[in-house]
Amino acid sequence: QVQLVESGGGLVQTGDSLRLSCAASGRTFSTYSMGWFRRAPTEDREFVAAITETGAITYYADSVKGRFTISRDNANNTVYLQMNSLKPEDTAVYYCAVDRSLLGVSRRPQTYDYWGQGTQVTVSS
Repeated sequence: QVQLVESGGGLVQTGDSLRLSCAASGRTFSTYSMGWFRRAPTEDREFVAAITETGAITYYADSVKGRFTISRDNANNTVYLQMNSLKPEDTAVYYCAVDRSLLGVSRRPQTYDYWGQGTQVTVSS
C-alpha cells in the first residue's frame, strides 16, 4: 500500500509560480515511476507530467512543456512539480500518482495504481 499526500497548491496570479509536492509513504517509492495529473471543473482528468524511478526520463503534456518541471527526491520519498508562468487555464485540482507497471512513463491514468487526494491550484487573470 502506498499513500500519497499533495501540498503546495494555492491562489496565484497569471505569470506566477508554484511548486507542488507529493510525499509518499512506503519503502518502495524509488522503484516506481510517478505522475502528475489535473482535473479542472467540468473536465476529464488530464495528464500533466511523469518521471521514471531514477528521474532520468521525464514526459510532459504539450500544454505545460517548457513551463512545468517534474522532479523527485528518492531519499525523501517526494516528487515535485515546479510550475512557472502559470495561466488561468492551469486552474485545476492537481493529483500525484504511482505507476507500478515498471514500463517507463505513461500518460494513461489507467496505468497508475495509487492516487493522492489532490491540491487545488487557482490562477487568476
